[in-house]
Amino acid sequence: MPTPPFVPLAALFGLLFGSFLNVLIVRLPRHESIVSPSSHCRRCKVPIHAKDNIPVLSWILLRGKCRRCDNKISWRYPAVELTVCILWLTSALVFGPTLIGLRAAVLCFFLVGLFVTDIETLLLPDWLTLPGIVLGIVISAFVADDVVSDIKDSLLGAAVGAGLLLLIAGAYYLIRRQQGLGMGDVKLLGLIGAFLGMQQVLLTFFIGTIATGLGAMVWFLSRKAPRTWLQQPLPYGSFLCAAGIYAVFWGEETIKWYMRISGLSR
Repeated sequence: MPTPPFVPLAALFGLLFGSFLNVLIVRLPRHESIVSPSSHCRRCKVPIHAKDNIPVLSWILLRGKCRRCDNKISWRYPAVELTVCILWLTSALVFGPTLIGLRAAVLCFFLVGLFVTDIETLLLPDWLTLPGIVLGIVISAFVADDVVSDIKDSLLGAAVGAGLLLLIAGAYYLIRRQQGLGMGDVKLLGLIGAFLGMQQVLLTFFIGTIATGLGAMVWFLSRKAPRTWLQQPLPYGSFLCAAGIYAVFWGEETIKWYMRISGLSR
């Protein structure tokens, strides 16, 4: 059976948008323009020629170095491009050429960008989260036949996701008298809720929080100075992004499984 043409197209566009996402990851936290200057070496500032700007392939051919100054090019660039490519390809294979597939691909684009940015800088830029919330609501309005119901679920998902973390952040501040959760995390969970709705944003919150706790335990056990480990910030947003990607592809099945074993569904 021949491969449908939308499948390789999804992979190709995944590579291209992954390359663009690298620009956002590098420039947004530094408050730099994403339009100008054109792509250039961060060290010698020489513009990168088109032949050296092919996603993944150019990095391999250049052996991860700038052609002009031999400055090392981070492996993160091809990793992001390949990750977006794989996720968009998976979206096409799982959901087909549908609006649900488009929604999954767009959400994965945002989540990969925010995942990497949070790990590298502990920041979740508004230029990604806020447009993502709006886009999630707009796309969700056209996914199914019942537009009103879908918009309500999207708005409720955004409100529940953001509101849940706001309550936790407020409670933490009242108890500790210090900020323990960034507003970027609040907006991020609102973004996920806007795309996936209320049930799946709760699943994302649960999985992301459990994963953060496990990650903190592993990090604690690997530290030489455990007395100060609680004072070190963790990229909670990155764990939420990973949980959100899980929810995109396996969220509905996981919720159905839980409802079945808990006796809430017959």
